Amino acid sequence: MPSYILAVDLGGTQIRAALCDPSGQVFKRAARSTKAQEGLEAVLARINLTIEEAAEGIAKESIAGIGIGAPGPLDPMTGTILAAPNLPGWINVPLRNLVSARFGVRTFLGNDANLAGLAEAIYGAARGVSDVVYLTVSTGIGSGIIVNGRLLLGARGLAAEAGHTIIDPNGPQCSCGNNGCIESFAAGPAITRDVVARLKAGKSSKLTKLCGGDLSKVDTRLINDAAQAGDKLAVNAFQRAGSYLGLGIVNLLHMFNPRMVVLGGSVTKAGPLLFDPMWEMIRARAMPPYLEGLAIVPAALSDDVGLLGALALATTELKIERG
Repeated sequence: MPSYILAVDLGGTQIRAALCDPSGQVFKRAARSTKAQEGLEAVLARINLTIEEAAEGIAKESIAGIGIGAPGPLDPMTGTILAAPNLPGWINVPLRNLVSARFGVRTFLGNDANLAGLAEAIYGAARGVSDVVYLTVSTGIGSGIIVNGRLLLGARGLAAEAGHTIIDPNGPQCSCGNNGCIESFAAGPAITRDVVARLKAGKSSKLTKLCGGDLSKVDTRLINDAAQAGDKLAVNAFQRAGSYLGLGIVNLLHMFNPRMVVLGGSVTKAGPLLFDPMWEMIRARAMPPYLEGLAIVPAALSDDVGLLGALALATTELKIERG
């Protein structure tokens, strides 16, 4: 019986692969830079090399399948990356079929943010919980939604883009081109943009000294440092972001009625500075029945969430017991 799964995490910066068993144990890892600017064929070659390195010494008959998490938009039904903004030239690329043909094993492709939610539900903070909303708040806001134990995909696998739900049509422009998405208020670049604008307008802050007067060095990490030290401008920035994040979560509560919301991503490192105003907004705006039994918890899987999401996809599709 095949006993291993190869999990692949394809990102704009790095390609990672791991040899795993269904329980989530990782036996071997491999990684290399994506070098996305070199184009489609070069990146495909690096994906193959990374998988080969992770599988070195393992008989093909021992590998049940390959799971791949990749940036969207993509179609998990056909295994096609439709148009990945951080992978130049990747338009309608049938990645699932290409990898399957190369390695001769069943292969599955999923949106990395969706799969992170599946990973937290199977191996992480929401283990054993059947209705979960997962949000990662970092450069963007990604999400995965688990309904009755199953990953919500939609008609073409494009569902669960919670970061691009609109909460203010007159709000800032988002990376997707719309105005007023949650991402345009609460993601890292949105927080930074807001803070830099206030500094340029002459607002006083420790950040001016922390960045040495070079506002191009201001980022969410620096803003968090200033906020933790009590800087009012930085604290207020996280409070605003937390309130908007809370408003977005209220919409998700009313739509999906999850038992648990899992929050990950670099912005959440601000801790109570972000979470306190988030909870204040949720309690003020959510209808009381949606709060009964609700838990909002930090993500548990950290850097391995992408690999474990790819593993979770493969084990789910192959209907393998995880032990």
